Amino acid sequence: MTRQFKEILIKNLFALLAFVAVLVLGLIVVFLFREGLPLFRQISPGRFLFGTAWYPTYDPPEYGIWPLIVGSFTVTFFSCLIAVPLGVLSAVYISEIAPARLKNVLKSVIELLAGLPSVVLGFFGMVVIAPWLQETFDLPTGLNIVNASLMLAIMAIPTITSISEDALYAVPREFKEASYALGATKFETIARVIIPTALSGISTAVILGMARALGETMVVLMAAGGAAAVPESLFDSVRPMTASIAAEMGEAPFRSDHYHALFATGMVLFGITLAFNLIADAISNRFKETGSGTL
Repeated sequence: MTRQFKEILIKNLFALLAFVAVLVLGLIVVFLFREGLPLFRQISPGRFLFGTAWYPTYDPPEYGIWPLIVGSFTVTFFSCLIAVPLGVLSAVYISEIAPARLKNVLKSVIELLAGLPSVVLGFFGMVVIAPWLQETFDLPTGLNIVNASLMLAIMAIPTITSISEDALYAVPREFKEASYALGATKFETIARVIIPTALSGISTAVILGMARALGETMVVLMAAGGAAAVPESLFDSVRPMTASIAAEMGEAPFRSDHYHALFATGMVLFGITLAFNLIADAISNRFKETGSGTL
């Protein structure tokens, strides 16, 4: 077997594997839309997206997912308020400040945190954080936005830290040496040279961390409270879209309107997640094209 033949064989094998991956993803999307679109024979897309009542067992049933959308974005937003600063600053510390021995320890801890099962975090939120919140703030329940946001932040931090650390590590050494040669301190070099140069990767990390939090199921199912209503405060219970799908799919009769409504909710979630990934890609490409000098 000649070397050229081996290269052709490997190239075709990789192409086949890539095609299979795209094909499987395409079939999943087709299945999702095939099962979700029939709902719109019964109700309009506007009523489905912006309706404020989700009562699938009523007669007639109500399938408005606006409270679910608001719940998803609320817990995602507040989790990112916690995760983004901690994740980015952790990446900066690991990449630029920490001693080599401590750096290896921190990276191992973050990798371990990334592998922590979501059901474990959800259980921790239920049995530890929820009673503490309920007792400390005199709440009717500790399963609320704050609880779910804290747990989602813990899940998003490893993603943000890992990708941001890779982006910071990729900054050319010449940039740092030039900054030091001009008399800049370590803090000034980090703030004015390293972070702006790595902003493309950091922005991608933040968007992917948000998408990670938005698509999480078990944590919000166990820690968010499950109330399908638009929240009025941070201590209200909510039901994100992922939690609603997971909680109700087993009870929905096959091919019923309730069944189709849950798949339609999955369509909306798929569209939002796709948008997050497209935004991350666009931001990354934009900063790559403009370069660090225009930041």
